[in-house]
Amino acid sequence: MLKGIPSIISPDLMKVLMEMGHGDEIVLADGNFPSASHAQRLIRSDGHGIPELLSAILQFLPLDTYVEHPVGVMAVVPGDTVQPTIWKEYENIIHEHERSFPIEYIERFEFYERTKKAFAVVATSEKALYANIILKKGVI
Repeated sequence: MLKGIPSIISPDLMKVLMEMGHGDEIVLADGNFPSASHAQRLIRSDGHGIPELLSAILQFLPLDTYVEHPVGVMAVVPGDTVQPTIWKEYENIIHEHERSFPIEYIERFEFYERTKKAFAVVATSEKALYANIILKKGVI
């Protein structure tokens, strides 16, 4: 065991965070997302929600300040009546750990394509709809 690492961050997840370089992306996927079929590297975080995981990750992962949108979420599909409330929670968590960034809203199939290119995907048990989020790693 190590001191100061939240128990929600598994050894596999910590290894991936350490291996990521500037500009690499990691996807935190909700329970409905097709994680296994879209991931180059799949990290399981079953039983956990994205907000608690996001808060723990941002203790270690700097966001990229050299791009306009170091954070992106899957946009609501046109015609869907869902209004995601979890996005405001993400904004609050990011602001708590980093400075505020404008969040990019990424069309569903474009989000899937970015996920396929991401360094890793973390599959969670998050139940909120449209809870998927992409983080771009910055520099220390």
